[in-house]
Amino acid sequence: MPRELSTAIVELARDDVPAMIERKLDAGEDPLAILAECREGMTRVGERFQAGDYYLAELLLSAEIFKAAVARLAPHLPDTDGDRPVGKVILATMRGDIHDLGKNILATLLRAHAFEVHDLGVNVEPAELVEKVREIRPEFVGLSVLITTAFRSMQEACRLLEEAGLRDSLRLMIGGGVTTPELEEWVGADFQTQDAAAGVAYCVERVGEA
Repeated sequence: MPRELSTAIVELARDDVPAMIERKLDAGEDPLAILAECREGMTRVGERFQAGDYYLAELLLSAEIFKAAVARLAPHLPDTDGDRPVGKVILATMRGDIHDLGKNILATLLRAHAFEVHDLGVNVEPAELVEKVREIRPEFVGLSVLITTAFRSMQEACRLLEEAGLRDSLRLMIGGGVTTPELEEWVGADFQTQDAAAGVAYCVERVGEA
């Protein structure tokens, strides 16, 4: 059943999800396809939360189930040749937001494509992000957001990067269900998406241009 795994995540079947993943891996299914099905389940959980059918407790439990699924799949995700990363990426959920599911998906997929990922976590202060950029000198910075309270801190981060002379050396991405092209322009970002896979494709394409 193609939706068996995603449905198990929606139904918060913590004990069933690992066994389903094992069966799919044993059957030779593509780990990236399995990850996509897990992501579909999380999208449906988010829809239930937005509709008021699920509450914070269900959201947190689904996050734990998803993180465990990602950890199980990580060793099976494809690697590119060579030990040297193709690029460096800093990811963060900025001050005012504590959601990290989309960011975690992006981090997993980027690592699978041999990017060096530095995940600063959630509720990150703009000044902290700037200091990490100064230290790491990444090609990309990705800001994840699910609620509008983080918009101003995202814009502040972009402004501080400009004031520090760091903005022109990187590409700033924003992602999440509430992001739009208008928000991209308001924040001062280079790229906006609601799809983690599109974020990976953007990074791969830009690195290929270098």
